[in-house]
Amino acid sequence: MIAFLTLVGALVVDRMFGDPKRWHPLAGFGLLVQRMERRFYHDGRVRGAMLLAALVVPGVLVTLWLQQLLPVWLVGLIVLTLALGWRSLDEHAERVARALEIDDLGQAQQEVQKLVSRDSEALDTRGVSGATVESVLENGNDALFGTIFWFLVAGAPGVVLYRLVNTLDAMWGYRNARYSRFGWAAARLDDLLNWVPARLTALAYALAGRTRDALQCWREQAPAWKSPNAGSVMAAGAGALGLVLGGTGQYQGEPQWRPRLGMGAMPDAAGIRAAMGLVDRALSLWMGAIVVGVSIAIL
Repeated sequence: MIAFLTLVGALVVDRMFGDPKRWHPLAGFGLLVQRMERRFYHDGRVRGAMLLAALVVPGVLVTLWLQQLLPVWLVGLIVLTLALGWRSLDEHAERVARALEIDDLGQAQQEVQKLVSRDSEALDTRGVSGATVESVLENGNDALFGTIFWFLVAGAPGVVLYRLVNTLDAMWGYRNARYSRFGWAAARLDDLLNWVPARLTALAYALAGRTRDALQCWREQAPAWKSPNAGSVMAAGAGALGLVLGGTGQYQGEPQWRPRLGMGAMPDAAGIRAAMGLVDRALSLWMGAIVVGVSIAIL
């Protein structure tokens, strides 16, 4: 019950205030990762795994230590509030949608670059819309549902572990000459931590939208995607929305083809807002399921 009330409190605070405008811990962690990489980079799996441990383990240990000094619920509330990205995801996606509605492609490209790792200047209007929808669906898992899952499983230390590894995967998890070996440990650990929450997220997307289409897309299309977790989330989400995602994307100057996901129309500004609504409905389903679980546990 305490964990549930802490979760509700964190969601309320995040929705009211969003992320800190300055000095966000994850942004600071990202800067630390860049510095450590510049100093210690070596093209090998062992070096990447060692740096991952050096960056992640201290954060988990500090969180465990804080739980000995402060009430566990307070540490959980602070950590969870900082880790959630529900409001910030909506704000970023909304800015892209507004720019597209006034036909300001340049502004839309600038805004979508804050959400995705691909080269936004190479995207046309349809590409910007698709990239934003993909980001909303995938980050719905990473910054919301996966974070909630690990809080319920392992409390604040679980959230810290999950979000730090998730950040490292976002920075090092590329399959290119520089990161294919160095970022291997971060990518594989992120895959492991996301395996269960990604599938719960995909199921929630399916139940919150066009269920039959979502389940079909998840079953038939997800295995072809490069990520075993993102494929499930985005295939189910695209099917639930009745949209088509995928196609060619450019990452650090290198074009990459991604298989088609979903079915139906091509995404646009309305599709971006539909994706935001799908995440909200999926969250309602998650919270309802948690309430049922808490009620059964109490009885």
